[in-house]
Amino acid sequence: MPRRKPASNKQRKAELQLKRARKRADAQPDGAQLSSHHSKPSPSAQPAVVSARRLQSAFLKLSPDLLEQSKVLSARLPLPRPLLSHVAIWPVNSDRIDAEKEDEMRTQMSCMKRPKWRYEMTKKEVEKNEEGLFAKWIAKTDQTVDDWVHAAEERRVQLADTAVEETMPPSPSIFERNLEVWRQLWRVTELSQILLILLDSRCPLLHFPPSLSAYLSSVSARLILVLTKVDISGHVRASTWAQYLTAKFPGVRVVMVESYMQKASDPDDGGGNVQGRPQYKPHIPETFKSRLIQAMKEIHAEMLQPPERIRHDEAKVKKWKPRVKLSVDWDAVMTAKPRMHIQREDAPLARQNDEQEGDEYVEPEYLTVGLIGQPNVGKSSLLNALFGMTKARASKTPGKTKHFQTLFWTADIRLVDCPGLVMPNLVPLEMQVLGGVLPIARMPAIPLCIAHAARLLPLESILGLTHPSQVEPEAEDKRTWREGKKKDEKKKELLWTAMDVLTAYADKKGWVTAKAGRPDVNRAGNAILRMLAEGRIKWAFWPPDTEPAVVEDTTSRGIWIPADIGDSDPSHSDDEEPEEQTRDSEEDGNENERVVGEWGDTKAASRFALLQVDEEDNGNDEGD
Repeated sequence: MPRRKPASNKQRKAELQLKRARKRADAQPDGAQLSSHHSKPSPSAQPAVVSARRLQSAFLKLSPDLLEQSKVLSARLPLPRPLLSHVAIWPVNSDRIDAEKEDEMRTQMSCMKRPKWRYEMTKKEVEKNEEGLFAKWIAKTDQTVDDWVHAAEERRVQLADTAVEETMPPSPSIFERNLEVWRQLWRVTELSQILLILLDSRCPLLHFPPSLSAYLSSVSARLILVLTKVDISGHVRASTWAQYLTAKFPGVRVVMVESYMQKASDPDDGGGNVQGRPQYKPHIPETFKSRLIQAMKEIHAEMLQPPERIRHDEAKVKKWKPRVKLSVDWDAVMTAKPRMHIQREDAPLARQNDEQEGDEYVEPEYLTVGLIGQPNVGKSSLLNALFGMTKARASKTPGKTKHFQTLFWTADIRLVDCPGLVMPNLVPLEMQVLGGVLPIARMPAIPLCIAHAARLLPLESILGLTHPSQVEPEAEDKRTWREGKKKDEKKKELLWTAMDVLTAYADKKGWVTAKAGRPDVNRAGNAILRMLAEGRIKWAFWPPDTEPAVVEDTTSRGIWIPADIGDSDPSHSDDEEPEEQTRDSEEDGNENERVVGEWGDTKAASRFALLQVDEEDNGNDEGD
């Protein structure tokens, strides 16, 4: 058999370029084969992977000036200690600019709505129309955010000129910039007859901005506000938030849920701990589950009744037919065995009305319940808890779910899980990071975020840190003292800064940089932010209308919920840094070869460069 001629350098280079092109889906998988042993197409070139890559969340690139200023000021500005009790109450406004002006600017922001379309339009015509209007929506929303940041910077400069305490530079507010992700939201809201709006009970208003509220007011589906992560915020604060939301949004039901329980220590049950860290499994207590089902049952009953505007017209009432399934076996829901079907629709969906008149009535086959919310709010976790098993992929990394998924709860009810997307709002980036909305692994503004968190929680006390100035040996006092005189034993008061917190935590963990051997503050900041977002450090805000007397006992604690309520050392077993995503990125199509810099592509020339978010590799994912 003749020996195969070795490939030249030029051929090998061409083969490598083609292989990379296929991996990026820039080349067809069924094109020319690299060689006889490369006949199988790359997994990353499969349609599902290519489609998932299109759904990578995209955000605004942060300016280098913001990153540099926040880094310098985090080492200079002292943290306010002790914390005042009012910081535990959710701020309605950012306190950057005049409150009335900020409210006016916030009303100018909106969620991207689906443009009108006609059945005779082709798919290409529909998409082109959507892309054109989306570009205008992006420009308008960017302008509002820019005006907000610019006004805040002007006020900051004025305060600095009048010798008022210096503050951190104002950061922008981040929102979803990928049209494909918005299309997923449109499809879910058009399919659903009942919408579960999931809100993190630690800060519900962060996850239910006015832009989302206004968008949902235009859809035909009925709403239920679902407060998640009650096991973190505690039933007292969650109940207070439920009362506040019920009063703020009359006519909208509010329910609370928990989605996890700790595994038993019995080895037959998988063990309760792995490497010192507790393990959890999907679970929702029967009380919470029954309340959620009861709320859906009541709404379904209401949807079977004619609307108020035609109830006094017998002729119209006779012709009126509900647009929901007439009969639902609610008793079967509590013990339902799930079936899942991942639906990835690209064609336009027909809009649904609340009611239909005439002889064209066709009873829907299912009652469709949609789940929407921002990333990491707990949508996939709730689905897993309802079914008692892992049916939707949950992850600590925000935005794990990429396509909307259809799960059949019973023969009568189907659930539609929408990918999480960051809604437009005038909320500082650092608050979005604290709430777990943005991915921490790609967050470059670590000092800014830690400075914000340390103004709400006493991080140095929570983590048991020693001030960096006390780690170094005290300089020897070589002064002489006359007999009868005493040394001045007064010690200088320790003032903590955000950089002191980062340095102290890195020293505690023994994390140093590879080259210079300095404390690895970036690694320390990532670890602290993960503990805050994941709930290992428990915290929660009180509603805006909370009386000061209610939070007086939280003085010096801020939004922190102490560990003695049922938590362990939050930094325990955190010595291992999460590895980069490898296996999961290949399975879900989340490889991001174009990401070169932090929060932006170095190839992008415009100010509004997009971020392609990487995933973290989490063996025991607890969020979504």
